[in-house]
Amino acid sequence: MKTTVDIADNIMERSRELARSEKSTFRDLVEEGLLLIIDRRAQTKRNEIKPVTVKGNGLSEAFRTAPWSQIRQAAYEGHGG
Repeated sequence: MKTTVDIADNIMERSRELARSEKSTFRDLVEEGLLLIIDRRAQTKRNEIKPVTVKGNGLSEAFRTAPWSQIRQAAYEGHGG
């Protein structure tokens, strides 16, 4: 597919020089660059983690003032941990 893109002169010049030095084409550089950006952005989106929240009033009365070790022990109780 053909398209027209405005590219800053200095970027175009550097791209042509790189293509010549690698015995490649400007088109190859553009395609490779676009693929890198597309892949990078797709990967970033896959790695996003949404926070998990629940409704409620916080810890039960039994655990409101308990140390973390007690809360952890209760959470793993019966799970072989």
